[in-house]
Amino acid sequence: MTFSRYVALGDSFTEGVGDPDPALPNGVRGWADRVAAVLDHDDFSYANLAIRGRKLLPIVAEQVEPALAMKPDLVTIYAGANDVLRPRVDIDGIVAALDVAIGRLTDAGARVVMFTAYDPGGSPIFGALRGRFAIYNELVRQVAERHGATLVDFWRLRDYRDDRMWDVDRMHMSAAGHQRMAVAVLDALGVAHGLVVPELGDRPQVSARERREANLEWARAHAGPWVKRRLTGTSSGDSLSPRWPTLSPVTGS
Repeated sequence: MTFSRYVALGDSFTEGVGDPDPALPNGVRGWADRVAAVLDHDDFSYANLAIRGRKLLPIVAEQVEPALAMKPDLVTIYAGANDVLRPRVDIDGIVAALDVAIGRLTDAGARVVMFTAYDPGGSPIFGALRGRFAIYNELVRQVAERHGATLVDFWRLRDYRDDRMWDVDRMHMSAAGHQRMAVAVLDALGVAHGLVVPELGDRPQVSARERREANLEWARAHAGPWVKRRLTGTSSGDSLSPRWPTLSPVTGS
């Protein structure tokens, strides 16, 4: 399967946070860049409008119209997890907005790839939100079915039970996690590729004391600032622009 114009939409998941590369815009790479590199050919171009911290309604308001103007034949969109993590969220309302957006993209002729959110059941911090995420994911599956979109079911990717698939902030995928997601997206599209799922080997043994110390350091360095941003209404992406705002050759990324 060949695509010519690929536009990636969303938040930190699609921007590439957790997969550092100082040579690239915003200092990250991510699964979408990896997918674009596989899809690359002489007449191929790629844009990535995702910005970390964005909730679903701003993603729809700020990114869908510019994407449509690029006349893409492939669009990936991940949105909603930042909403579900908030103390209060209208899940039916945000998914209704997503439904309209997906309809516009598919009606324009794009192959659309959607994602469910990760299953937080094993997380001592976010596990309490598992039911909320399950409801959101089921509604996302319904939207994908309604519009004939391709679905990557993140919820069912058990590889991510391994902590090494996650960055030190425990909120974003690591480089290995982004590689795994690129494989999942290409497989869902039915595109032949040479990417491999990372082989991480056996998990290192961690003592109870080391685990407590790691949890305290995580709370200080990552959980605390995250909660502060939620309380103050700020976002880690407030000062950032899209990494690849216009369609351009992958060689430019």
